[in-house]
Amino acid sequence: MTIGATRRDLFLGGLALSVIWPLASQPARADSAPASNEAALAAARGQTVYFNAWGGDQRINDYIAWAGAEVASRFGVTLQHVKLSDTAEAVTRVLAGKIAGQMDGGGIDLIWINGENFAAMKKQELLFGPIIQLLPNMHYVDPVSKPTVLSDFAIATDGYESPWGMAQLVFFHDTKRLVHPLRTLPDLLAWAKANPGRFTYPAPPDFIGSTILKQFLLSLATDRTPLDVALDAVRFDEVTAPLWDYLGSLTPHLWRQGRSYPASSTALRQMLNDGEIDISMAFNPGDASSAIAQGLLPDSVRSFVLSGGSIGNTHFVAIPFNANAKAGAVVVADFLLSPLAQARKQNADIWGDPTVLELSLLTGEDRKLFAALPQGVATLSPQELGPVLPEPHPSWMEAIEARWLQLYGH
Repeated sequence: MTIGATRRDLFLGGLALSVIWPLASQPARADSAPASNEAALAAARGQTVYFNAWGGDQRINDYIAWAGAEVASRFGVTLQHVKLSDTAEAVTRVLAGKIAGQMDGGGIDLIWINGENFAAMKKQELLFGPIIQLLPNMHYVDPVSKPTVLSDFAIATDGYESPWGMAQLVFFHDTKRLVHPLRTLPDLLAWAKANPGRFTYPAPPDFIGSTILKQFLLSLATDRTPLDVALDAVRFDEVTAPLWDYLGSLTPHLWRQGRSYPASSTALRQMLNDGEIDISMAFNPGDASSAIAQGLLPDSVRSFVLSGGSIGNTHFVAIPFNANAKAGAVVVADFLLSPLAQARKQNADIWGDPTVLELSLLTGEDRKLFAALPQGVATLSPQELGPVLPEPHPSWMEAIEARWLQLYGH
């Protein structure tokens, strides 16, 4: 594809960056920070980067360990994965450091983030940056074909996040028990009534659990435009009424009659593998294929999406404003964007997380890395995945989670 010069120059051009991301808007910082990628490479050698990232999936943990070995051998950077169960824990630590006056030497150097957590960090000026002009591999990212690399849950990233992977909600079913996928929410409700206890979802605020609520709301809403902007508290009941009506009908027919919920998507996948439920879900189109390849799901599992589109976004990495190893974090973020790292991440036998790169911008050798990847027996093609529904503004999700907990968080 051809990239419009104006849009791309605004995205990556040096002079344009000073217009889009003026220095005056950057969070205050007391320690020195790299002014270029070359400076980051020189300063990073010998640094330890504490990467705070969700640790609930062994496949992802193994991938991060591989990336750690690569940045150690290539750049002399030690990558320490700090495994999180909830990214908000790390956000709280960074905020506590700022309140305490810790403007440098912070214990979090890089964080896997998006959505409400990015919104909170940006609002509180907890991020170092903008950083994308320090990342040469950003030249392989096209904001025209993937506009969510510029917008995180309807909030402009302003260069403070580096895109890491693409996501789209998919459902999984074991074809030995549920032969035909369910394409609409009325179909799901009718099936759940006929097959009580065979469907559930993780309890919010688990990311997948919250995403299911958003998917339901977007699929049911007659007008999605109020969800594109900050929450209007006066309209909350009106806009979200279809969601609560649907859940009111569905919940009695869930696993354990909705009296309890799995803690995570990992637990949900195990329940599908054990035959305890018939439908699971993930925010990664390649997740089922990856799980099959690693023996975590039977090879009879296949993927499906709801008619009309499924919710999708980009996930990112970012650097806290008071990170102790900013240079090392820049080097790691750029490596995670490299064709080598992105191709390995997309491999269904390893993780299956879709790349943020525009393949037409890669060299022939780098494109071969992606061409050689296994598709995965349960991975839908881009055409089968269908349209991506944009995330609502994060303020809506906070209110929806609070209401769900009030109604169903026993």
